[in-house]
Amino acid sequence: MLPDADVESICRATHGDPFSVLGPHLDEATGVRWLRAFLPGATQVQAVGADGRVLGALARRHAEGFFEGPLPGAGPYRLQVRWAVGQAVLLEDPYRFPPVLGETDAWLMGEGTHLRPFEVLGATLRTVLGVEGTAFAVWAPNAQRVSVVGDFNLWDGRRHPMRLRRECGVWEIFVPGVAAGERYKFEIRSRDGEVLPLKADPYALHAELRPATASIVGRLPARVPPSPVRQRANALDAPVSIYEVHLGSWRRVPEEGQRFQRWDELADTLVPYVADLGFTHIEVLPVNEHPFDGSWGYQTTGLYAVTSRFGGPEGFGRFVARAHAAGLGVIIDWVPAHFPSDAHGLARFDGTHLYEYADPREGFHRDWDTLIYNYGRTEVRNFLVGSALFWLERYGVDGLRVDAVASMLYRDYSRRPGEWVPNVHGGRENLEAIGFLRRLNEVVGVERPEAVTLAEESTAFPAVSRPTYLGGLGFHYKWNMGWMHDTLKYMARDPIHRRFHHGEMTFGLVYAFNENFVLPLSHDEVVHGKGSLLGKMPGDRWQKFANLRAYFGFMWGHPGKKLLFMGGEFAQEREWNHDTSLDWHLLADPAHEGVWRLVRDLNGLYRATPALFERDFDGSGFEWITHEDAERCVLAFVRKGAAGGDGRSMVLVVSNFTPVVLHGFRLGVPAPGVWRERLNTDSAFYGGSNVGTPFGQAGAEPVPSHGRPWSIEITLPPLATVFLEWGA
Repeated sequence: MLPDADVESICRATHGDPFSVLGPHLDEATGVRWLRAFLPGATQVQAVGADGRVLGALARRHAEGFFEGPLPGAGPYRLQVRWAVGQAVLLEDPYRFPPVLGETDAWLMGEGTHLRPFEVLGATLRTVLGVEGTAFAVWAPNAQRVSVVGDFNLWDGRRHPMRLRRECGVWEIFVPGVAAGERYKFEIRSRDGEVLPLKADPYALHAELRPATASIVGRLPARVPPSPVRQRANALDAPVSIYEVHLGSWRRVPEEGQRFQRWDELADTLVPYVADLGFTHIEVLPVNEHPFDGSWGYQTTGLYAVTSRFGGPEGFGRFVARAHAAGLGVIIDWVPAHFPSDAHGLARFDGTHLYEYADPREGFHRDWDTLIYNYGRTEVRNFLVGSALFWLERYGVDGLRVDAVASMLYRDYSRRPGEWVPNVHGGRENLEAIGFLRRLNEVVGVERPEAVTLAEESTAFPAVSRPTYLGGLGFHYKWNMGWMHDTLKYMARDPIHRRFHHGEMTFGLVYAFNENFVLPLSHDEVVHGKGSLLGKMPGDRWQKFANLRAYFGFMWGHPGKKLLFMGGEFAQEREWNHDTSLDWHLLADPAHEGVWRLVRDLNGLYRATPALFERDFDGSGFEWITHEDAERCVLAFVRKGAAGGDGRSMVLVVSNFTPVVLHGFRLGVPAPGVWRERLNTDSAFYGGSNVGTPFGQAGAEPVPSHGRPWSIEITLPPLATVFLEWGA
């Protein structure tokens, strides 16, 4: 017979090892096989064999529902339970099933080197000993007791306390009969005896729609096979033009109360729209589950869960597949830099600072009121790297844009002196975070070589997009925040003053080839009082549109991959509001439609012209013609393709950032021949004044100019960028 103390601790849900008490146990001294079950609300319990024969009745040991009795034989059994309210039912006993984690998985989890922890942690649908159910496993090494709770056990933490695997700190249990779609959380008692607020599953694949916070049992998506087509489309020498989208405010459904579109609806609307505009990739703001709409997804509580705002995980998988079928890549914003302190999330997960640094000087972000992952802990790094591989492998996304990398790299990020802890060498770099980022990129490179990672990194930290074996962080691309800030500052100036700030447009070329840059005009530039891109432009209405068109032309001609936030493609007038749709009615206005046409044609020209993308990160593919004509605010440069060294693939890009037409403008060129206009942002088709070089072409003459023996004479339109392609 079981000691009364053990019975009491099971009934009070304080027992630290329930599997040592519940289920079948052999008393070696007497040879009796005892069966024990805790079933609150039960009045009678019998053990029933596989053939339906009653093997024996269990005696009631405690009024709360603890039953115990001898169990003849050694075969499988079920529990026939009669409840105080309702009929008798047959139940599988979760305490007769073997451990969830295999020895190898437990060992790898313990040392923090399991590449795919999502395959063994969380809620995994399984068949064990011929019985269907769900295996639950959660890392909580400092907990005194962990139970899984849900609709299947009336959210009663006494009913399914879990087994602790001490070699890795993981608690586990197989619960028969729990199917996909059922809600659950974990009830955790800390080592101090405190019962914590119910915790969502860190490895959950799905969750309730906010404000509800329960995790939902889901089926692990099958692996998406690697794609050579996608690998080529994501390569450094491929055209990459990214349309950045906040799915909740791109286009809502007005006929149904401005609700969000579902994944399949987005596949029907967003995917063809972006493909028609000629972009190569869609980048979506985080699709992870998050409690607060106003965080845009950047404060995630579910690093493995697809947000329920747009439907279930299966829908997201179909969305990615539809994008790929349309020739589009899918990049998701991914946030390993911080997480919110919501009680149901990772904060003090097992009653200790498990996922976050304990010292607030290391573990708290004042800017965002969030917590910082403890990158020095192997299990936390494993959790993060596993998440990255999960999205790339199980949904086949093309890349991860890693948010807020600068905040990870520096221990003094946004902190005053005395408010941060130096590293072991006394420096400001977060060596653990640097190690994590290198590990992340190495794993991605080996396990999913067709995928890319992009760093939002706003400082001059060296070699962000260089291989780790050369001392870099290993990212494929880095956002060029400096280029964006400088050029937007220049474009906001009145043209009469621009000649004094010419360097704001040219400085980016000083370091353009130090990293593999993406030129981002992102969501961050059209919120928090910054206004829209169109609103930043100076002058009257015509000049505003002309400035924006000229700027887009300069950007698409400039070395670096392209990124444009939604609404910019048709010159949205108001600042972005995440609570409402874009102003689609503006496309009925010829000026806005003209910008839309321009972006479409810029993408078309870009993708069809290797000189504009093949050597984005090679200085030999770029040649200044003039960067010193500050008085006339003119910039001119040549882009060269892979075969451009001998003049076989070249495009001349010329920008005039004043509202003055420059007739008879002579410009040196690197080769004789005819230079034909491919695109002019001042075209009437885009809403411009239709000024340009007669017949749209200029033949090179043996007239020295700009240090070159050959030159052309063109007409430069006002506030415009012109592309001219060389031909023999």
